[in-house]
Amino acid sequence: MSTDTTASVSTHVLDTSIGRPAAAVAVSLAARGGTDADYVALGGSVTDVDGRCEDLPALPEGTTHVRLVFDTESYLTAKRQAEAQQDAPRVRDSGAFFPEVAIAFAVTPGEHYHVPLLLNPFGYSVYRGS
Repeated sequence: MSTDTTASVSTHVLDTSIGRPAAAVAVSLAARGGTDADYVALGGSVTDVDGRCEDLPALPEGTTHVRLVFDTESYLTAKRQAEAQQDAPRVRDSGAFFPEVAIAFAVTPGEHYHVPLLLNPFGYSVYRGS
């Protein structure tokens, strides 16, 4: 929840290759106060069955930039293994093209930032949602 002195962040991941939420994607959150400051890890979460992280850590007062890092390799590897067990068509590549997706963005106190990740094995897109 954002306040007058802090911003807030939420995210979710959608797997566009299957048209469904991406469950069990690990997401880490870091923040910094100013462009010259180092990012400080705040913690993380894992997406639920709806592809959402309901428990990302709160941002500290003075945060100006946020970085979300999504562990896409673990998700895509597990998905590929599940497909192989179901005799689904195999992905041509044996590894994840994007082992992680890091998204950094600027924030303003009092604002909420919802940042969805649209993911597939060979591409991704992000945007500021509502």
